[in-house]
Amino acid sequence: MSRRIPMLCLLGALSFSVACTNKKVNNPLADVGSKQPDKVLFDRAMDALKHNRFDVARLTLQTLINTYPDSEYIARAKLGVADSWYAEGGTASQTQAEIEYKDFITFFPNMPEAAEAQLKIANIHYQEMEKPDRDFTHAMRAEEEYRQLILQFPDNKKLVEEGKQRLLEVQEVIAEREFRVGRFYYLRESYPAAIARLRSLVDKYPLYSKADEALYLLGQSYEGEIAMVRTRRMREDQRAEAVMWATRGAAEAYSRILTRYPLMDRAEDAKARLQAMHQSVPRPTKAAVAQNKAEQDSRRESGMVGKLMRNFQKHPDVAQASRVGQPTLVDPQMVSAKDVVDQAAKAMTRSSSGVADSNKVSIEALGVGAPPPNQAAPRSDTPPTSPETQDNSAAAAQISPPTNETAPNPAADSNELKPNVAADPNELKPNVGDNSQTLPPPQQVNEVQPGQNAQVTNDGKNNDSGSAAGSELADESTLSSSKHKKKKGLKKIVPF
Repeated sequence: MSRRIPMLCLLGALSFSVACTNKKVNNPLADVGSKQPDKVLFDRAMDALKHNRFDVARLTLQTLINTYPDSEYIARAKLGVADSWYAEGGTASQTQAEIEYKDFITFFPNMPEAAEAQLKIANIHYQEMEKPDRDFTHAMRAEEEYRQLILQFPDNKKLVEEGKQRLLEVQEVIAEREFRVGRFYYLRESYPAAIARLRSLVDKYPLYSKADEALYLLGQSYEGEIAMVRTRRMREDQRAEAVMWATRGAAEAYSRILTRYPLMDRAEDAKARLQAMHQSVPRPTKAAVAQNKAEQDSRRESGMVGKLMRNFQKHPDVAQASRVGQPTLVDPQMVSAKDVVDQAAKAMTRSSSGVADSNKVSIEALGVGAPPPNQAAPRSDTPPTSPETQDNSAAAAQISPPTNETAPNPAADSNELKPNVAADPNELKPNVGDNSQTLPPPQQVNEVQPGQNAQVTNDGKNNDSGSAAGSELADESTLSSSKHKKKKGLKKIVPF
């Protein structure tokens, strides 16, 4: 009897434990105290991650992934591995964390945690971003990843708003770098390169804190190109078109300051430059003034201590980034220095295509029939013929047999009688015996006559005074043409 009591107690305890275990297996996610093996491993990994034991956490989570591939905790385990690398810090750990987050997005793109993983990928490059005058690789990668977050997960409003603000800060740093490069080209007088950089900057990042300064420097680059064009050796019509092209570019840049950034520092300077160039001065709209005011009010200023500490930090200062407006999500068409040069060359080519070229030969068709036979080259001492003679000669040429027909041999019969043919009244007679028909020898066109001033006609040259910008460059073109004529001289044509 004494032996049966312990056995009964043992059986009762076993049955109670089995009953409790089966009850917890039914809903493991509802009961934190579940004793399933995958849940136990996940809890141990989260506890190790909370106490910064990253190696233990990763090893436990990897065991869960490899041992229980069909577990409900697989997605959380993969995200936990990436979080362990992200929390550990360091360049190598951040790189591995990015790889793990991308794998998670690939395998579980529809889970709510996918947007969080994409945000952390962008934050990795944001934290590694350096100042504008240093390596900009991480800044470009951060811009790309934040854009992907906004475009790929638009339903997650909270994370999208955070990503937009970070993207504005990243674009402020990239725009500052582009502005410094454009200013460098401007100071080196490489105006096409400066124009390309600054135009791409203001088109791609309109919320840049120094957008008015970039536009003003763009206008100055166009004006510098005007000064360079006026010193180059080229045709006056091409010079005028190049000046007009650069003037339009400068006026457009200055006008954009007044219409888009009317409250910024360079508005008055842009207005003065437009007046000096005799261009129309536009007026901004109320909406543009309100938009620019909101952008200016949203910017922050770094204190003296903050500016001092930035000298010892790798991360750039993003206090001037706008807090309102939408960041640029799609890059516009970028402009290169070659494109700027091609545009200037196209403007000059368009001007020259509308001016007659003296070297071109025009052909006029006189008749539909066969061309007349070749004639001997005229001599300079041959007297001119009258129009009636030319008409009769042409009629005779049409009546005469073709030149390629074989003519009879005149030596075949020397005794053959010839018919009496009356003399042609239009036949030319030599200038002898009749003083009334004697004509003076022709005067040479280019021969300088004594007692007369030498005059040279320039009908075959291009007339620059009739071009679009001829009035602006009239004095300079006249002086240049006079110098060219003085150097050319005259050349007498000797008759054959």
